[in-house]
Amino acid sequence: MIIYLVGMACVGKTTIGRMLAEKLGFTFFDINEMVEEYYEMPIERLQDECVFMNEFRNRASVVLDLALSKNIDSVIAGTPAGLKFAYLSVYKRHKKNKDLYSIHVLDTYENVLNRLTFFDKDSKQIFGVLNDSNRDWYRKDIRLDYKYFESSYKRADIEINIDGVKLEDTPDLFIRELKANGVELQVP
Repeated sequence: MIIYLVGMACVGKTTIGRMLAEKLGFTFFDINEMVEEYYEMPIERLQDECVFMNEFRNRASVVLDLALSKNIDSVIAGTPAGLKFAYLSVYKRHKKNKDLYSIHVLDTYENVLNRLTFFDKDSKQIFGVLNDSNRDWYRKDIRLDYKYFESSYKRADIEINIDGVKLEDTPDLFIRELKANGVELQVP
């Protein structure tokens, strides 16, 4: 079984995905980490090599295809475009003959804003402070990103809203929601 998490940047796909994989005894994959490993360069540098963002997405979808081809029980943290563009065609191809479920991880814009993490071109975390002025700008940017990808999130098999859920409770919430949607899970 493969559980594929999609949602906006900084919504918690990686953190929750790792926790869920550990709880289920599954392997965890982060597409962003895999892209950097596969192409042996930071994502932003890879994007700089591409003339258009779609070229980057095509290259990154190759890595999604590799992750979905492993045929092992896994949780995969996707990208904000996880069910759009080239990623969608890879997902659909694997969905035809695999026990594969997509989950849209949803949270409020404010919670996402509070989780914002910044990185330089070499994927090194940059520590900065959000003030009232740039908080407003980033809040608007988060809203625009969500609207841009919203149609792809609606393609997910399941949507799970994590607003108000304690982080340590998210794996159990995801397991309950999967089971409520008819997914048979064996929890160790």
